[in-house]
Amino acid sequence: MTQLLDHVPLFPLSTTVLPGGRLPLQLFEPRYLDMLATCLREQRGFVVLLLREGNEAGADAVFYDIGTYVKIVDFQQLDNGLLGITVEGQWKVAVHRSWQAPDGLNLGHAERLPDEPEDALPTGRSELASVLRALLRHPVVNRLELEVDFSSAREVGWRLIELLPLDGQEKQRLLEYQDPLDRLDRLSDLLDAME
Repeated sequence: MTQLLDHVPLFPLSTTVLPGGRLPLQLFEPRYLDMLATCLREQRGFVVLLLREGNEAGADAVFYDIGTYVKIVDFQQLDNGLLGITVEGQWKVAVHRSWQAPDGLNLGHAERLPDEPEDALPTGRSELASVLRALLRHPVVNRLELEVDFSSAREVGWRLIELLPLDGQEKQRLLEYQDPLDRLDRLSDLLDAME
């Protein structure tokens, strides 16, 4: 069954989040505060997309059309006076059309992508799970309280995309893979190159 999202808010960022991942954000622009209020009132989420050009706050932001639909799982006033929210990825989406509202908020029509296969992590890729375990011990990452199924090729790959220091284009390429095992092969090659 295809799930279509009409007039869904689009949030271009210089980082990625995937299904099951969590991302803390600070909101201060009126357009995003209004978006947050609407999302909470209507109990709906928004789409996080990786920036291709421009900056997060600019009206000239150009973004990729494959991203992740997220829901708000926490919000609080931060010490710096800004509003902090934490979002959690739900599923990957393809944005078919986008435009800007008068207040500068990006909106679009999006479609939920098919779920990826639930393959087991191959025994030959156990080093990727070890790398992920090490990354999850970092205090900043630990605060996100991520629950990871280390036996899932899909989840191990998704969390590594979010946490490894990869450039944006590479993260986007990996996000767009629909085969978790192919993604793990590419991540393994990238880790070898880092060493």
